[in-house]
Amino acid sequence: MARSRSTAQRLLYALRTATTTTTVSPSPTSSLIGGTFHLRHFSAGNVARAKAATIDKDPWWKESMEMTRNIGISAHIDSGKTTLTERILFYTGRIHEIHEVRGKDGVGAKMDSMELEREKGITIQSAATYCTWKDYKVNIIDTPGHVDFTIEVERALRVLDGAILVFCSVGGVQSQSITVDRQMKRYEVPRLAFINKLDRMGADPWKVLNQARSKLRHHSAAVQVPIGLEDDFKGLIDLVKLKAYYFHGPNGDKLEIEEVPSDMLALVAEKRRELIETVSEVDDILAEAFLSDETISDADLEGAIRRATTARKFIPVFMGSAFKNKGIQPLLDGVLSYLPCPVEVNNYALDQSSNEEKVELTGNPDGPLVALAFKLEDRKFGQLTYLRIYEGVIRKGDSVINVTTGKKTKIPRLIRMHSNEMEDIEEAHAGQIVAVFGVDCASGDTFTDGSVKYTMTSMSVPEPVMSLAVQPISKDSGGQFSKALNRFQREDPTFRVGLDPESGQTIISGMGELHLDIYVERIRREYKVDVSVGKPRVNFRETVTQRADFDYLHKKQSGGQGQYGRVIGYIEPLPAGSETKFEFENMLVGQAVPSNFIPAIEKGFKEAANSGALIGHPVENLRVVLTDGAAHAVDSSELAFKMASIYAFRQCYAASRPVILEPVMLVELKVPTEFQGSVAGDLNKRKGVIVGNDQDGDDSVITAHVPLNNMFGYSTSLRSMTQGKGEFTMEYKEHSPVSRDVQTQLINTYKGNKPADE
Repeated sequence: MARSRSTAQRLLYALRTATTTTTVSPSPTSSLIGGTFHLRHFSAGNVARAKAATIDKDPWWKESMEMTRNIGISAHIDSGKTTLTERILFYTGRIHEIHEVRGKDGVGAKMDSMELEREKGITIQSAATYCTWKDYKVNIIDTPGHVDFTIEVERALRVLDGAILVFCSVGGVQSQSITVDRQMKRYEVPRLAFINKLDRMGADPWKVLNQARSKLRHHSAAVQVPIGLEDDFKGLIDLVKLKAYYFHGPNGDKLEIEEVPSDMLALVAEKRRELIETVSEVDDILAEAFLSDETISDADLEGAIRRATTARKFIPVFMGSAFKNKGIQPLLDGVLSYLPCPVEVNNYALDQSSNEEKVELTGNPDGPLVALAFKLEDRKFGQLTYLRIYEGVIRKGDSVINVTTGKKTKIPRLIRMHSNEMEDIEEAHAGQIVAVFGVDCASGDTFTDGSVKYTMTSMSVPEPVMSLAVQPISKDSGGQFSKALNRFQREDPTFRVGLDPESGQTIISGMGELHLDIYVERIRREYKVDVSVGKPRVNFRETVTQRADFDYLHKKQSGGQGQYGRVIGYIEPLPAGSETKFEFENMLVGQAVPSNFIPAIEKGFKEAANSGALIGHPVENLRVVLTDGAAHAVDSSELAFKMASIYAFRQCYAASRPVILEPVMLVELKVPTEFQGSVAGDLNKRKGVIVGNDQDGDDSVITAHVPLNNMFGYSTSLRSMTQGKGEFTMEYKEHSPVSRDVQTQLINTYKGNKPADE
């Protein structure tokens, strides 16, 4: 009673303040009785004005935002997410007939065509498939799931507002389920769980629910109870609405709602109480009602589940069998009821004008435009770019600015992917996902209207740490090979392509072994180009450790104009923490060397530093100071001074006590505690330094710094050491000096190979 009275009072207050020309006066007939109230002297015109005033308070975009959901579907391999996704597309009218996964409708075949995508979440024909369910717009977004693709994973999960985590009712919580769930936690994505395959022999949804609670630390409870299991699986009972659902018709599209079967009333009452208890632990409003022994209505419980789910304190568990077409419609209802709309999710941008300071976006279409290009697709009409709009409005014909490149671009065509057609639209606002044609950009670029300088992801791209030599086996496929490399570079800023000046081979560089393996495999599968792959190479660097002086005269006379240039100065290491890796300082006094030759001298030193004398890798953290020199009135030229600089650098390099730097990786391992000893011993063998060891439930989390050169094939070793239960992530930390014996070994290998190369 107290709660309903305060609601009525709030409503009275809202109507009072809604318009200045109208007053609401409580009287003997307007007393609050049982939570209702009556208004006297409130004419129809006044009511209309009050309504208009309250509607004005709700912005024009509010309803559209509340009717939008951006979700992803993730699971362990073979949990049935491909089948589930296909059924969702069927029931929402995205496809018009159901085939098997390997059917000929193109959807299943498309999903299965690339086994690599198993590691990267779901594959739908486009990056964001748009479908409608009960007038709500639902975007299903492709979610890559592998930790090696840090940038790609971050972008895809940025675009999601919620997710469905699929479990197999027989397999339960498996290794990939743990990985996917960990990523969802890291990127703060609210989620529902769906226990699939209840028709299979050995199906046990309650076992899976307990595994999710113990292994994934989920605070979860079932919102449904199955009617029968395995071959007897007939339907589901909704614990919120207390109704039984049966799915009839050849495709399960005829939904019959009946009362709960009498033989299941006791189980349903027990499970509903468990659901209310679990939610009330994390929702104060429901807890208050539960502790006061009030009757909890459907709406109260649904509201509490929604609040707890969007706050990421609770995970509602749905059930069904996608293959047998059972349980999909209630799951879609659950997406609408419990997952957040774009306004309920906090999104942050980085302000480039104030040193990448974190700024919270309002998600308001009235604000300045901020949109992220999260996926590129090659179509016959050119590049199709998918945009998630975080703030503001984008219109066809608008000029937008790419913050990453600073270029101004006009939006020639704005489309929404709907069924298999592209639907041209005039404008789109915050919270929506659209596609644009004819905009040249890379994946991860942020577009604004120019009034702000925000990026959705950090502009600092990590340097690649590993390289592979690749070349097409057939000479005819060179065009497709180049096309593939260009596309991958645009999609992934951590993937680089270069040429080896000595061998002329194409060198691809990336963030790790798996990163490059995936791209090689994609060249084979998506572009049908067979490539031969060289041995992986680590990107070493060289640096100097002490000051060394140079004084070099380059003099050449061979009839006609000669060459004359003399440079004097010293090289030294840059101080620790310098932002630049190469610095040139001109400390010449007077005109010993004419000023027009100084740029040529700097260019010569830069060129020489591209290849150190130890193992031919670039020299970093180098400061070159020019103190004196000499020139000839006739014979001096830019070329002469450039050559003098190159030879001067080679002359003094050995005296500067150069060392080789190798990439050191920050490795984080999560392994069951019983394998902790053998994993730590193996890291020591690989010259790793363990810097942290924490306990997370039954797992040990080990943090170590390990040279990348010693990490080849580590995933296989870790799997065999931990019976497939361990996993690790590896990211670049820094380049640091190698030990003396490794340096000698690298120099000998380089010298041994050099004559053969020449």
